[in-house]
Amino acid sequence: MGRRKFLTGAVLGTTAATVVGASTMGSFAPEAAAGQRRPLDVEAGAHDPNFIEGRITGLRKGMLMVTSSDRSMHRIHLTGATSVWKLRPTSSDAAKVGDGLYARGVRMPDGTLAADAVWLNIVNLQVHITSIGRNVMHLDHHGDRIVGHVVAGTTAAVYNSTPAVSDLSLLQVGKHAQVIGAWRPDTNEVDLATVYAAA
Repeated sequence: MGRRKFLTGAVLGTTAATVVGASTMGSFAPEAAAGQRRPLDVEAGAHDPNFIEGRITGLRKGMLMVTSSDRSMHRIHLTGATSVWKLRPTSSDAAKVGDGLYARGVRMPDGTLAADAVWLNIVNLQVHITSIGRNVMHLDHHGDRIVGHVVAGTTAAVYNSTPAVSDLSLLQVGKHAQVIGAWRPDTNEVDLATVYAAA
């Protein structure tokens, strides 16, 4: 079954679409959104019609209304087949007005996007660690101060490209790191998902 047919079925309520998880479309880990690459069928510099970024301005059952940074407005269908990430894999109920998002899917004939993946409030930051406290790290991102919150059972570190571990003790003040996390809207605070650093 093709991706467009699969998502069309999900939007229209086809039962087979809710049986197969959206993960059959590929990775929905936060790194997938953070490292988004332009599809081969979209020319460099051209708008990708199957990708939306912006902030949620309204919610209706199974639908997100989103305003992009260029002020364009979009409607995004969420179905049982949509993968949702907000610091960790979650359900569409986690989406709130004011959340930032990246969404990827397939454009429907009515112009809406049938989402196969939505990443809520995801950030991917190159930072300088300025201090480390109990369950918090203070970070500098190009002169902006960021407060990174360690979330028990979720936050992990990747040292020198090794597998992720929950031990953050090798992170060092004064060192650079890459942080993937979930922004707390309208603040300078981020819940930390993964911290990449040299040990």
